[in-house]
Parts: sequence; C-alpha cells; structure tokens
Amino acid sequence: MSFFGLGWRKRKEKEEERHLRANDREFNLSFQYATNSIKTYKYNLFTFLPLNLFEQFQRVANAYFLFLLILQLIPEISSLSWYTTVGPLILVLAVTAAKDATDDINRHKSDKQVNNRQVMVLVNGELISEKWMNVQVGDIIKLENNQFVTADLLLLSSSEPLNLVYVETAELDGETNLKVKQALTVTGDLGNDIEKLAAFNGEVRCEPPNNRLDKFTGMLMYKDQKYALDNEKILLRGCTLRNTEWCFGIVIFGGPETKLMQNCGKTTFKRTSIDRLMNVLVLWIFVFLAVMCLILAIGNGIWEHQEGSKFTVFLPWQEGVNAPFSGFLTFWSYVIILNTVVPISLYVSVEIIRLGNSFYIDWDRKMYYPRKDTPAQARTTTLNEELGQIKYIFSDKTGTLTQNIMTFNKCSINGKSYGDVFDFAGQRMEITEKTERVDFSFNPLADPKFFFHDHSLVEAVKLENPDVHTFFRLLSLCHTVMAEEKNEGDLLYQAQSPDEGAIVTAARNFGFVFRSRTPETINVVEMGENKTYELLNILDFNNVRKRMSVIVRSPEGKLTLFCKGADTIIYERLHPSCNKLMEVTMEHLNEFAGEGLRTLVVAYKHLDEDYFMEWKERHHEANTSLELKEERLDELFEEIEKDLMLLGATAIEDKLQDGVPQTIEQLSKADIKIWVLTGDKQETAENISYSCNMLREEMNDVFIISANTPGGVREELRNARMKMKPDSDTELQNETNELPAEGAKTKKKKQQIMPEENVEGEYGLLINGHSLAYALEKSMEVEFLRTACMCKAVICCRVTPLQKAQVVQLVKKYKKVITLAIGDGANDVSMIKAAHIGVGISGQEGMQAVLSSDFSFAQFRYLQRLLLVHGRWSYLRMCKFLKYFFYKNFTFTFVHFWYGFFCGFSAQTVYDEWFITLYNLVYTSLPVLGMSLFDQDVNDRWSMQYPKLYEPGQLNLYFSKWAFVKCVLHSIYSSLVLFFIPYGAMYDTVRDDGKDIADYQSFALLAQTCLLIAVCIQMGLDTAYWTAVNQFFIWGSLAVYFAITFTMYSNGMYLIFTASFPFIGTARNSLSQPNVWLTIILTSILCVLPVVAYRFILILVRPTINDKVRFKMSETKATPPPPPKRARIRRTSSRRSGYAFSHTQGYGDLVTSGRYLRRTPMHLGRSAGFSPQARDTARQSHTVLQMYRSVQEPEASPPTF
Repeated sequence: MSFFGLGWRKRKEKEEERHLRANDREFNLSFQYATNSIKTYKYNLFTFLPLNLFEQFQRVANAYFLFLLILQLIPEISSLSWYTTVGPLILVLAVTAAKDATDDINRHKSDKQVNNRQVMVLVNGELISEKWMNVQVGDIIKLENNQFVTADLLLLSSSEPLNLVYVETAELDGETNLKVKQALTVTGDLGNDIEKLAAFNGEVRCEPPNNRLDKFTGMLMYKDQKYALDNEKILLRGCTLRNTEWCFGIVIFGGPETKLMQNCGKTTFKRTSIDRLMNVLVLWIFVFLAVMCLILAIGNGIWEHQEGSKFTVFLPWQEGVNAPFSGFLTFWSYVIILNTVVPISLYVSVEIIRLGNSFYIDWDRKMYYPRKDTPAQARTTTLNEELGQIKYIFSDKTGTLTQNIMTFNKCSINGKSYGDVFDFAGQRMEITEKTERVDFSFNPLADPKFFFHDHSLVEAVKLENPDVHTFFRLLSLCHTVMAEEKNEGDLLYQAQSPDEGAIVTAARNFGFVFRSRTPETINVVEMGENKTYELLNILDFNNVRKRMSVIVRSPEGKLTLFCKGADTIIYERLHPSCNKLMEVTMEHLNEFAGEGLRTLVVAYKHLDEDYFMEWKERHHEANTSLELKEERLDELFEEIEKDLMLLGATAIEDKLQDGVPQTIEQLSKADIKIWVLTGDKQETAENISYSCNMLREEMNDVFIISANTPGGVREELRNARMKMKPDSDTELQNETNELPAEGAKTKKKKQQIMPEENVEGEYGLLINGHSLAYALEKSMEVEFLRTACMCKAVICCRVTPLQKAQVVQLVKKYKKVITLAIGDGANDVSMIKAAHIGVGISGQEGMQAVLSSDFSFAQFRYLQRLLLVHGRWSYLRMCKFLKYFFYKNFTFTFVHFWYGFFCGFSAQTVYDEWFITLYNLVYTSLPVLGMSLFDQDVNDRWSMQYPKLYEPGQLNLYFSKWAFVKCVLHSIYSSLVLFFIPYGAMYDTVRDDGKDIADYQSFALLAQTCLLIAVCIQMGLDTAYWTAVNQFFIWGSLAVYFAITFTMYSNGMYLIFTASFPFIGTARNSLSQPNVWLTIILTSILCVLPVVAYRFILILVRPTINDKVRFKMSETKATPPPPPKRARIRRTSSRRSGYAFSHTQGYGDLVTSGRYLRRTPMHLGRSAGFSPQARDTARQSHTVLQMYRSVQEPEASPPTF
C-alpha cells in the first residue's frame, strides 16, 4: 500500500518460480511482479529532510555539536553564547544537504530519462506507444532496429529468416561483436500479425529473477504443448537490437528484476579511510576531553571546599549549591570551553579542501582528450585523498585497456614479412600518424578507413605475385563473415569474430573483396573481376581444433581447401616440403608475437575430385549419425586437413589505448597491483595482458585455473601457491586460526586482515569465470585470495558483472587496502560501485560507467596522473592540514587547561572572548587553507618520474593514530611554553614607568599573541611550496589580528559597546613594552626549536623518499633531466595468440544451413573496375571497416588508427 506516494508496500515472499501469461495483465498483477520502472535515487520530497539529517547526525562530530548547543542553552553552565555554535552547525548541515540534494536530483533526472523512453506495446489488440516505466510483466512489445531492449524478453518473432535477431551485448559483457538469438518456430509463425499476437495466450514458467547472464531455464505452454526455453531465446535488458528491422517479445522480468539490474549492485555511501580514522580520533578526543573536564571539575570541588568558603561573605552560593554540585556544574562549563579540540570549522575546511582539489582535476589540461572534447571530471568531492592511497586496481579490458579496434597490422607471405617501413639506409622506421600511407585509390571498393604503410605489399598485388594473390584469396574466402550492401559499393561486414572482420577488410582493400554469400556460394571481386566460388563445406572452428577450413570450387573447377588457425595446430599438419618456409615464417611469428600482435597461420591444399566425393559421402554419414557424431566428424576433419601447403601468417593488433603499457609500468613501480576482470575469453585477455606488459615472458610462471569442479579449482590454486612459496602451508595453518570461521561474527575487525606475503620471482594468474565461481565460495575464498595476492598480475576471464564486484569485495574484506575499479561499460557498474574509488571511461560502450563513477576521463593513461599527481597531492595536503589543525587547536585548548589551575578552576577563559570566536574563523583559517590547496612537495613532473613517492600513502605514513599521538604531544609541549613563559614574564612585572602590568587582560593579550605567532611560524615550517597566496594569507592573518586587536581594545569601541569590549587600552599599553615583545620572541623560538632540530636530524639519519627526491630536485634546479629515449627493440616471443578469440563454435553450420543469412543480397550489376579512372568513385564511396561493431558509424567521427 502506498503511503504519501513513497511506494511502501508489504514485502512479498521470496519467489520460487515465475509464472506469467501473455496479454493478461490481470492474471500477472496477482503475483505483484515488479514493473519496468527503475529507481536509483535515495530521497523524495517528503523523506529528504528527515533522512538527510538522520544521515548527517550519524557523523559523530555533528551529534557532538548538537549536544554542545543544548548545553549552551543552560545558563547555569554556559560561559559562551549559544549562537557561537548554532550558526556554524546550521551552515555545515545546509552545505552538506545542498550537495546531497544536487546529487540526488541528478539521479532523479537519470531515472526519469530512462523510465520515460518510449516503446510500442500491444494493448487490447492495438500497438500503442508507452513509457518504459508502464511496461508490465506479460506485455508483448515491439522493438525496432538500433533500439535498446526494454526489459528481459522472450523472443516471439522477428523480421529475419528463421526468426533470428542480432543483438549487441556490450553493456552486459563488454563484447561489441554481434550475437544471434532465435525464437521458437511455434511463436515465429506469429510474425508481425497483430491479430495473432493479440490472441497469443501462452504461459511461461521459468526461473525466478537472478543475476546469471549466461543461463536461463524455463518452459512455454501453448496450445497444450510444452516448449523448452533457454538463453538463446531471451533478449536481456541492456542489449541493443542491430541489423534487424523489428522483433516482438513478451516481458519476463521488468525493472529491478532484470538480469542487468540484478548485476548492478547497491549504491553505497563511500567514505575515505581518513574519514573513518577521524571518527575514531574524535571518539578518542571526546574521552580525552571528558578526562580533562573531570580533572578540572574535581579540582573545582576541592578548591571550593577548601578556599571557596572564605569568599561566601561577599560571593554567597546560590540556594542548594555546595562544593560537589559546583564541581558538577564546572564539568559541563569546561565541556563548552574546551570544545575547540574538535571545532566545527574542521569539517567546513575539509569540505573546502576537497572541493578545491576536485577543481584541479576538472581543470587539468593534461587529462583533457581533445579528440572527443572530453575533460577529466571529479564527479564526487569527498574521495580525493583516497586517490593517494590506492593499492589494488581492478580494470576492465575491452574499451578500458583497448580501443575496441582491430587492425590488420602485418603479414608474412611465402617467407617475406610485410608491414614494416624502412628508410633509404635500410633502417626500420617507427610508424606514426605522419608516416606515409598506402594509396588504395586504384580500388573503388576499398575501405577508406583502412590504413597500411608498407607499399611493397600493394606492389606485389599489382604485379600479380601468385603467392600474394593466393594469400588474400584465402582471407576473402575462409571465414563466416556476412556482407550487407544497401547501396552498390557500400559494404558493411557483420563479423562474428572481430579478428575475421579485420582480416576480411584487409583482403578487401588489397583487391580481393568479399561481396556476398549464399549457403552454397561465395561472391568475391578479385582485382576487379567478379568471381563466384562454390562453397562445398565449412570445417568449423572449436576450442579444441583452434582452426577453421573451407572447401571451395573455383570458377575454373579447381577444388581447394583453405585453412587458417593457431600456428602450433597448423604446423603439425603441413607438408614436409614446407620445412624451410616454416622456419622463416616461425621467425616472423615470434617477432609479431613479441610486439603483442595476434597471429594466425594460413595454409591451403588442392584436392582430388574423386577423393573429395568419397570423403564427402563419409562426412554426410557422420553428420547424420546419432552416435559418436562429434568424434567421427573430428576424425574426418583430421584426415583431410593434412599435408597442407604453408602460405604465411597474419598479425592483427587488438589496438591498445595510447600509453597503456607505460601507465601500467609506472603504476607497478608505485607498488600498485593491477587485476584485469573481463567478460572476454581467456585467450583474448591473455594476449592483451602480454601486450600491455602485465604478463611478461620473463615471469617465472603463469598459472591457469580452469577446473570445472570445486575440488579441481582448490587443487590448482594450492599447487600454484606451493610452487610460489613451498613453505606456505605451515603459515596458512597459523593464519587460518586468526581468520574468522565460516559464518562466525568477529568482534575485532583486525582478525580478518590477511597479511602481505612476499615470494621470490614474478608470477601471473589467469582464472576463468566458471572456476572463479567456485573460488569465490566461502570455503575457498581465502585460498583464492592468498594465491592471487602472491602474483604480480591477475586476470579473471569470462566473469559476470556481479563476479567483478565480488572479487573487489573479497579484497576489501581480507586486505586493509584501498581499491580502485575502472571500466567503461554497464557491465562494470557493479565493480565501480563496490570499490573504494570508481573511475569511468567515456568510451565505446556508452556512459553507464561514467554515471556511476566517482571520477571520469576519456583514456586509461590519465589514470597515472590522477593517482601519482592529483591523488598524492590531495592525500599529502589533507594529512598536513589535519596534523596542523589538530596541533593549533590542541595547543589553544591546553592553555585553557593549564590556566584552570591558576583561576580556582572557575571555568574562566584565558583569552578574550572575541579572540576565541575569531581564532578558527579568521586568524588561522586562511593560512591552513592556502597550504592545503597549493602545497606540493615536488611538482607534477617529478611525481610522475618517481612513482615510489606514492608508497607512503599506501602505508598511511603521513597521518595515522601514531601521527595523531605525536601531534598531541607536540601540542602539550607548545601549550606549556605558551602558558608558563608569558605567566613567568608577567609575574611581578612592572612597566617602564613603574606601573603594574600584571593584570588578567594584559596576560590574556600576551598569551594569545604568542599563540598566534607560534602557530603561524609552524605553518611556515610545514609549507613546502610557497606561493604569493600563501605569503598573503600568513602575513595577512597576522596583520588582521593586530588590526582587529587594536580596534576592539580602543576607547571608541568600549564607549559604544561597553559590555562587549571590556579590554579597553590593553593592546596599546602592553604591546608598547619591550619586555612583552622579548617574551613573544622567546616563546616563539622555544616552540619551534625542537621541531626544527627533530626534522633536521631525521633528514640526516633517516631520509624519506620525499627528502631524497626534493634534494635531487634542488640540485637540478627544479627541472628533471629528460627521460632516457627508449630505443625500439625488436622483441621475439615464443608465445603466440590462438585463433579467433571471440569466435564461437557452430557458425559454420549456421552459414551453410542458411539460417544465419539475411535477405537475398541486392542484384549486383557489373563489377566496379580497378583502374586509375575509378579514383573519384573511390573517394565518394562510403564503406565501413568492420571491427567489433557491425553498425555504421557516423561519418563525422572516423576512427583513428
């Protein structure tokens, strides 16, 4: 039942099975299924004020100030006016509430934008446009090309043959290649007939809402028949319909119950480790404050009992007041007076500092990406200093480390390597954007977005080199790519594997244009001549074969088998006559793999007609057999794929974002561990990890965890751990006793912390999604985490969005570290929300990650500047601010404490009341803000050049409980000096003219002047980077102090406001005396002398990394030497990538059966000629290089290679 529109309703029982009926809202509403409306906001109009105040008063300090305010309203104990607390408290609450309201309004807008999207819904026999939020379970909806899928749907019918639809799942698993879904035949017959669809009354029984993206089980009951449902018939929310005119589906799960939303994770309130530490310290301070007040209250009781009775003649006690009661009242009076140990200005200043450091990130031109006009953005202002303490980074792969772009980079044909560029001296040149590109204008069907730089390969094509022609002929025929040609020459490739898209596009540009296909034929334009090859068989890819072959008959009647696959697989099947060519090609393969390229070997074989016909009959028998079908087919494939003739190899670059390897290298030097969590296949992730230097050939070992049972996963993890650290079993027994038992609730959080373990050598770990599911179970999570943390690099493949979040939460649970997650797609949202810091990259997969992130930018390489510069500076500044702020306020407060022993514990203030009010508000606020906004130990260039500077933040060396204790001890020393030296100097002292100077007002003025000058000098010692602003704030604060003091202590102010300004003439009388200034100088020197001596000795005896770098910087006059130029080294590698990493088994059958094919291709006229006269036509033709996506990109923003 709704209450004031808040949507509160009775909690429904846990759903065991979903049961729904098509076109029957009344039936489906009885189950109270969620609607398709989503909600990510926290407040509404009615709940904002109470909920927000409740959240704010959970902060201990806010509750403390509210308590103080209540105390100040009691006249018997209050010595300060109530408005001195209520004003700042309301200001803090209002500023925080305004920030929270702004964030929540943005969430409201985002929800509204999604909920108000329009979709066609079948209601009462008519298709009407309806908002997403009004769609309900059981509704039949119509989707059109390029539309987002509204909810989780059971596909009913589509415009494509055999009821296929093509969807892009980038937001779910990060993959941008198209996937095929197919409806049941019985529902596919409904087509787009509205009457039939409106009459459809099938019932669905299926699994309840869950987060499994790769699994669905259910059953459709229609016309007394039952039909099994699986994941291939389900369209999930977050997918996009591609290359399909229309489709119809019935809503199974809506809104928060969709698999996408089930994987999103909860939005949690993120707080920094310094925030949490401050909460603990504030509790310590409260205890310390209570002890001080108790001491003074006991002192007051004793003093009143022994001495106070002597004054009752002219200062009588009120009725009912005695010495113990006086002590009780004094306790609360001192609570008010000594409250400056936690001034409310501390929290105001912290928010200002964080806001300022956030602006630095927004304004940083070195993190601005001009190609997309995208600046870096700090989307939250509360987590800046946490950026300086990151220990673990969890990164997505696709779109985060890579650009989602596949490029044909190099190749080897008949022992000759193509793709490199040489100068006139024969030296290999580095290819840049300025390197001259090959001119493909001779080919009107060439893709204008394809770039190649080695002119010799084009010359070989034009000179009709037979090996080169055979090579590209193979690339244009041996694949499962589909071609779409809406206008003549305007080709669009649907590549099921991104590798194949790049390879077929390369063949197209070099004159062998794959143009269309049917189940029996492949149409290719070879050097301007239209040829049709008869497709006789496709020997399909699978993960064991790691190769695919096609058998074709050329127009001349020649039978040929073309094969491509992983080098290790193909080399075993080559003819002995290829041995010499194999050695040369192997050298090229090693060189390509050393550069991080994805390699593929291609070979061919001419077939005898009689042999093939006999083999074809045996193939047909095996294909139609009911027993051992797969084994029999594999034997036939092995038989015909032997004695192949080697042609060469291709090298495809899965293009990394600029600067990724260098960024990972720098972050590793800063002792930051990087884990890759990706939805891609293991081979893809492994290849990219080598490309970006996460995995290296020099590593001692790379462990692969791929078992399918819990016992197998445990055994593989244990074997890996024992190899890295043979004695770790004994240590594990000891640590297991410290770690919490299963399901046990630990009282002490420290028991859950897993210590770091050092191993000799460097290791890597790869684990698959199904193995990770077992590894994340309660009984195995410690074993998995322990093994993974011993490794230098960890790559988790084929993981779901929820598993990404679970890995992050596991590290947070057992490791006392700060984590950062970075990604660019909706599948990364749960991980971004789970980590301490979430970073979104505005990439190819939409803006979902950015909208859920704390910081965002356009390129992964900006992460090193965000952490090593902005993060480190923010952490350093915040730590300096807190240490100085606690120092100056504890010193201020302890002087009150010592004074209590000399004023009869009467709760009299040692300072003028105006000084107390202005001390934190005016006199000391701007200097500390200036330091906290502008200070830097070394500049940004040195910060980037020496990543080791980052390590102190990971270890909490700059501000911790011990640093706080040292700060308190320093304050106690300073307060003793600031109280007793002025007290001794003023005791029995006279002026130059012989008059008495030792009155309370003169002492108060001297004490507060000494205090302010001492803390300003301390500020100067703490400042490492001086600017005009710092100078102005420090000297300006002192000038303002003296100006205000002389003004308030003047005759005029006393005459106008007699009660408010009682210190008449004190300033001019005291500050005109030489002994007063001598006391100020002596006090200031004694306050700072131990600090200077301690720091000097520390730098000599135990210099920190900061001290060493600053010394080096001063030697080089603040300009770092130019970094050494990296010579381009030709690396070789024995590790090579496998074949078609994103390829899926079964596409060969789809192609040959015709189920994968779309409509009959348009009638082709004469083929375009390959002549110089065709250049103008070539410039006008608009084709698209098919990479990951199969959607036509806008002309305005072509991809850059």
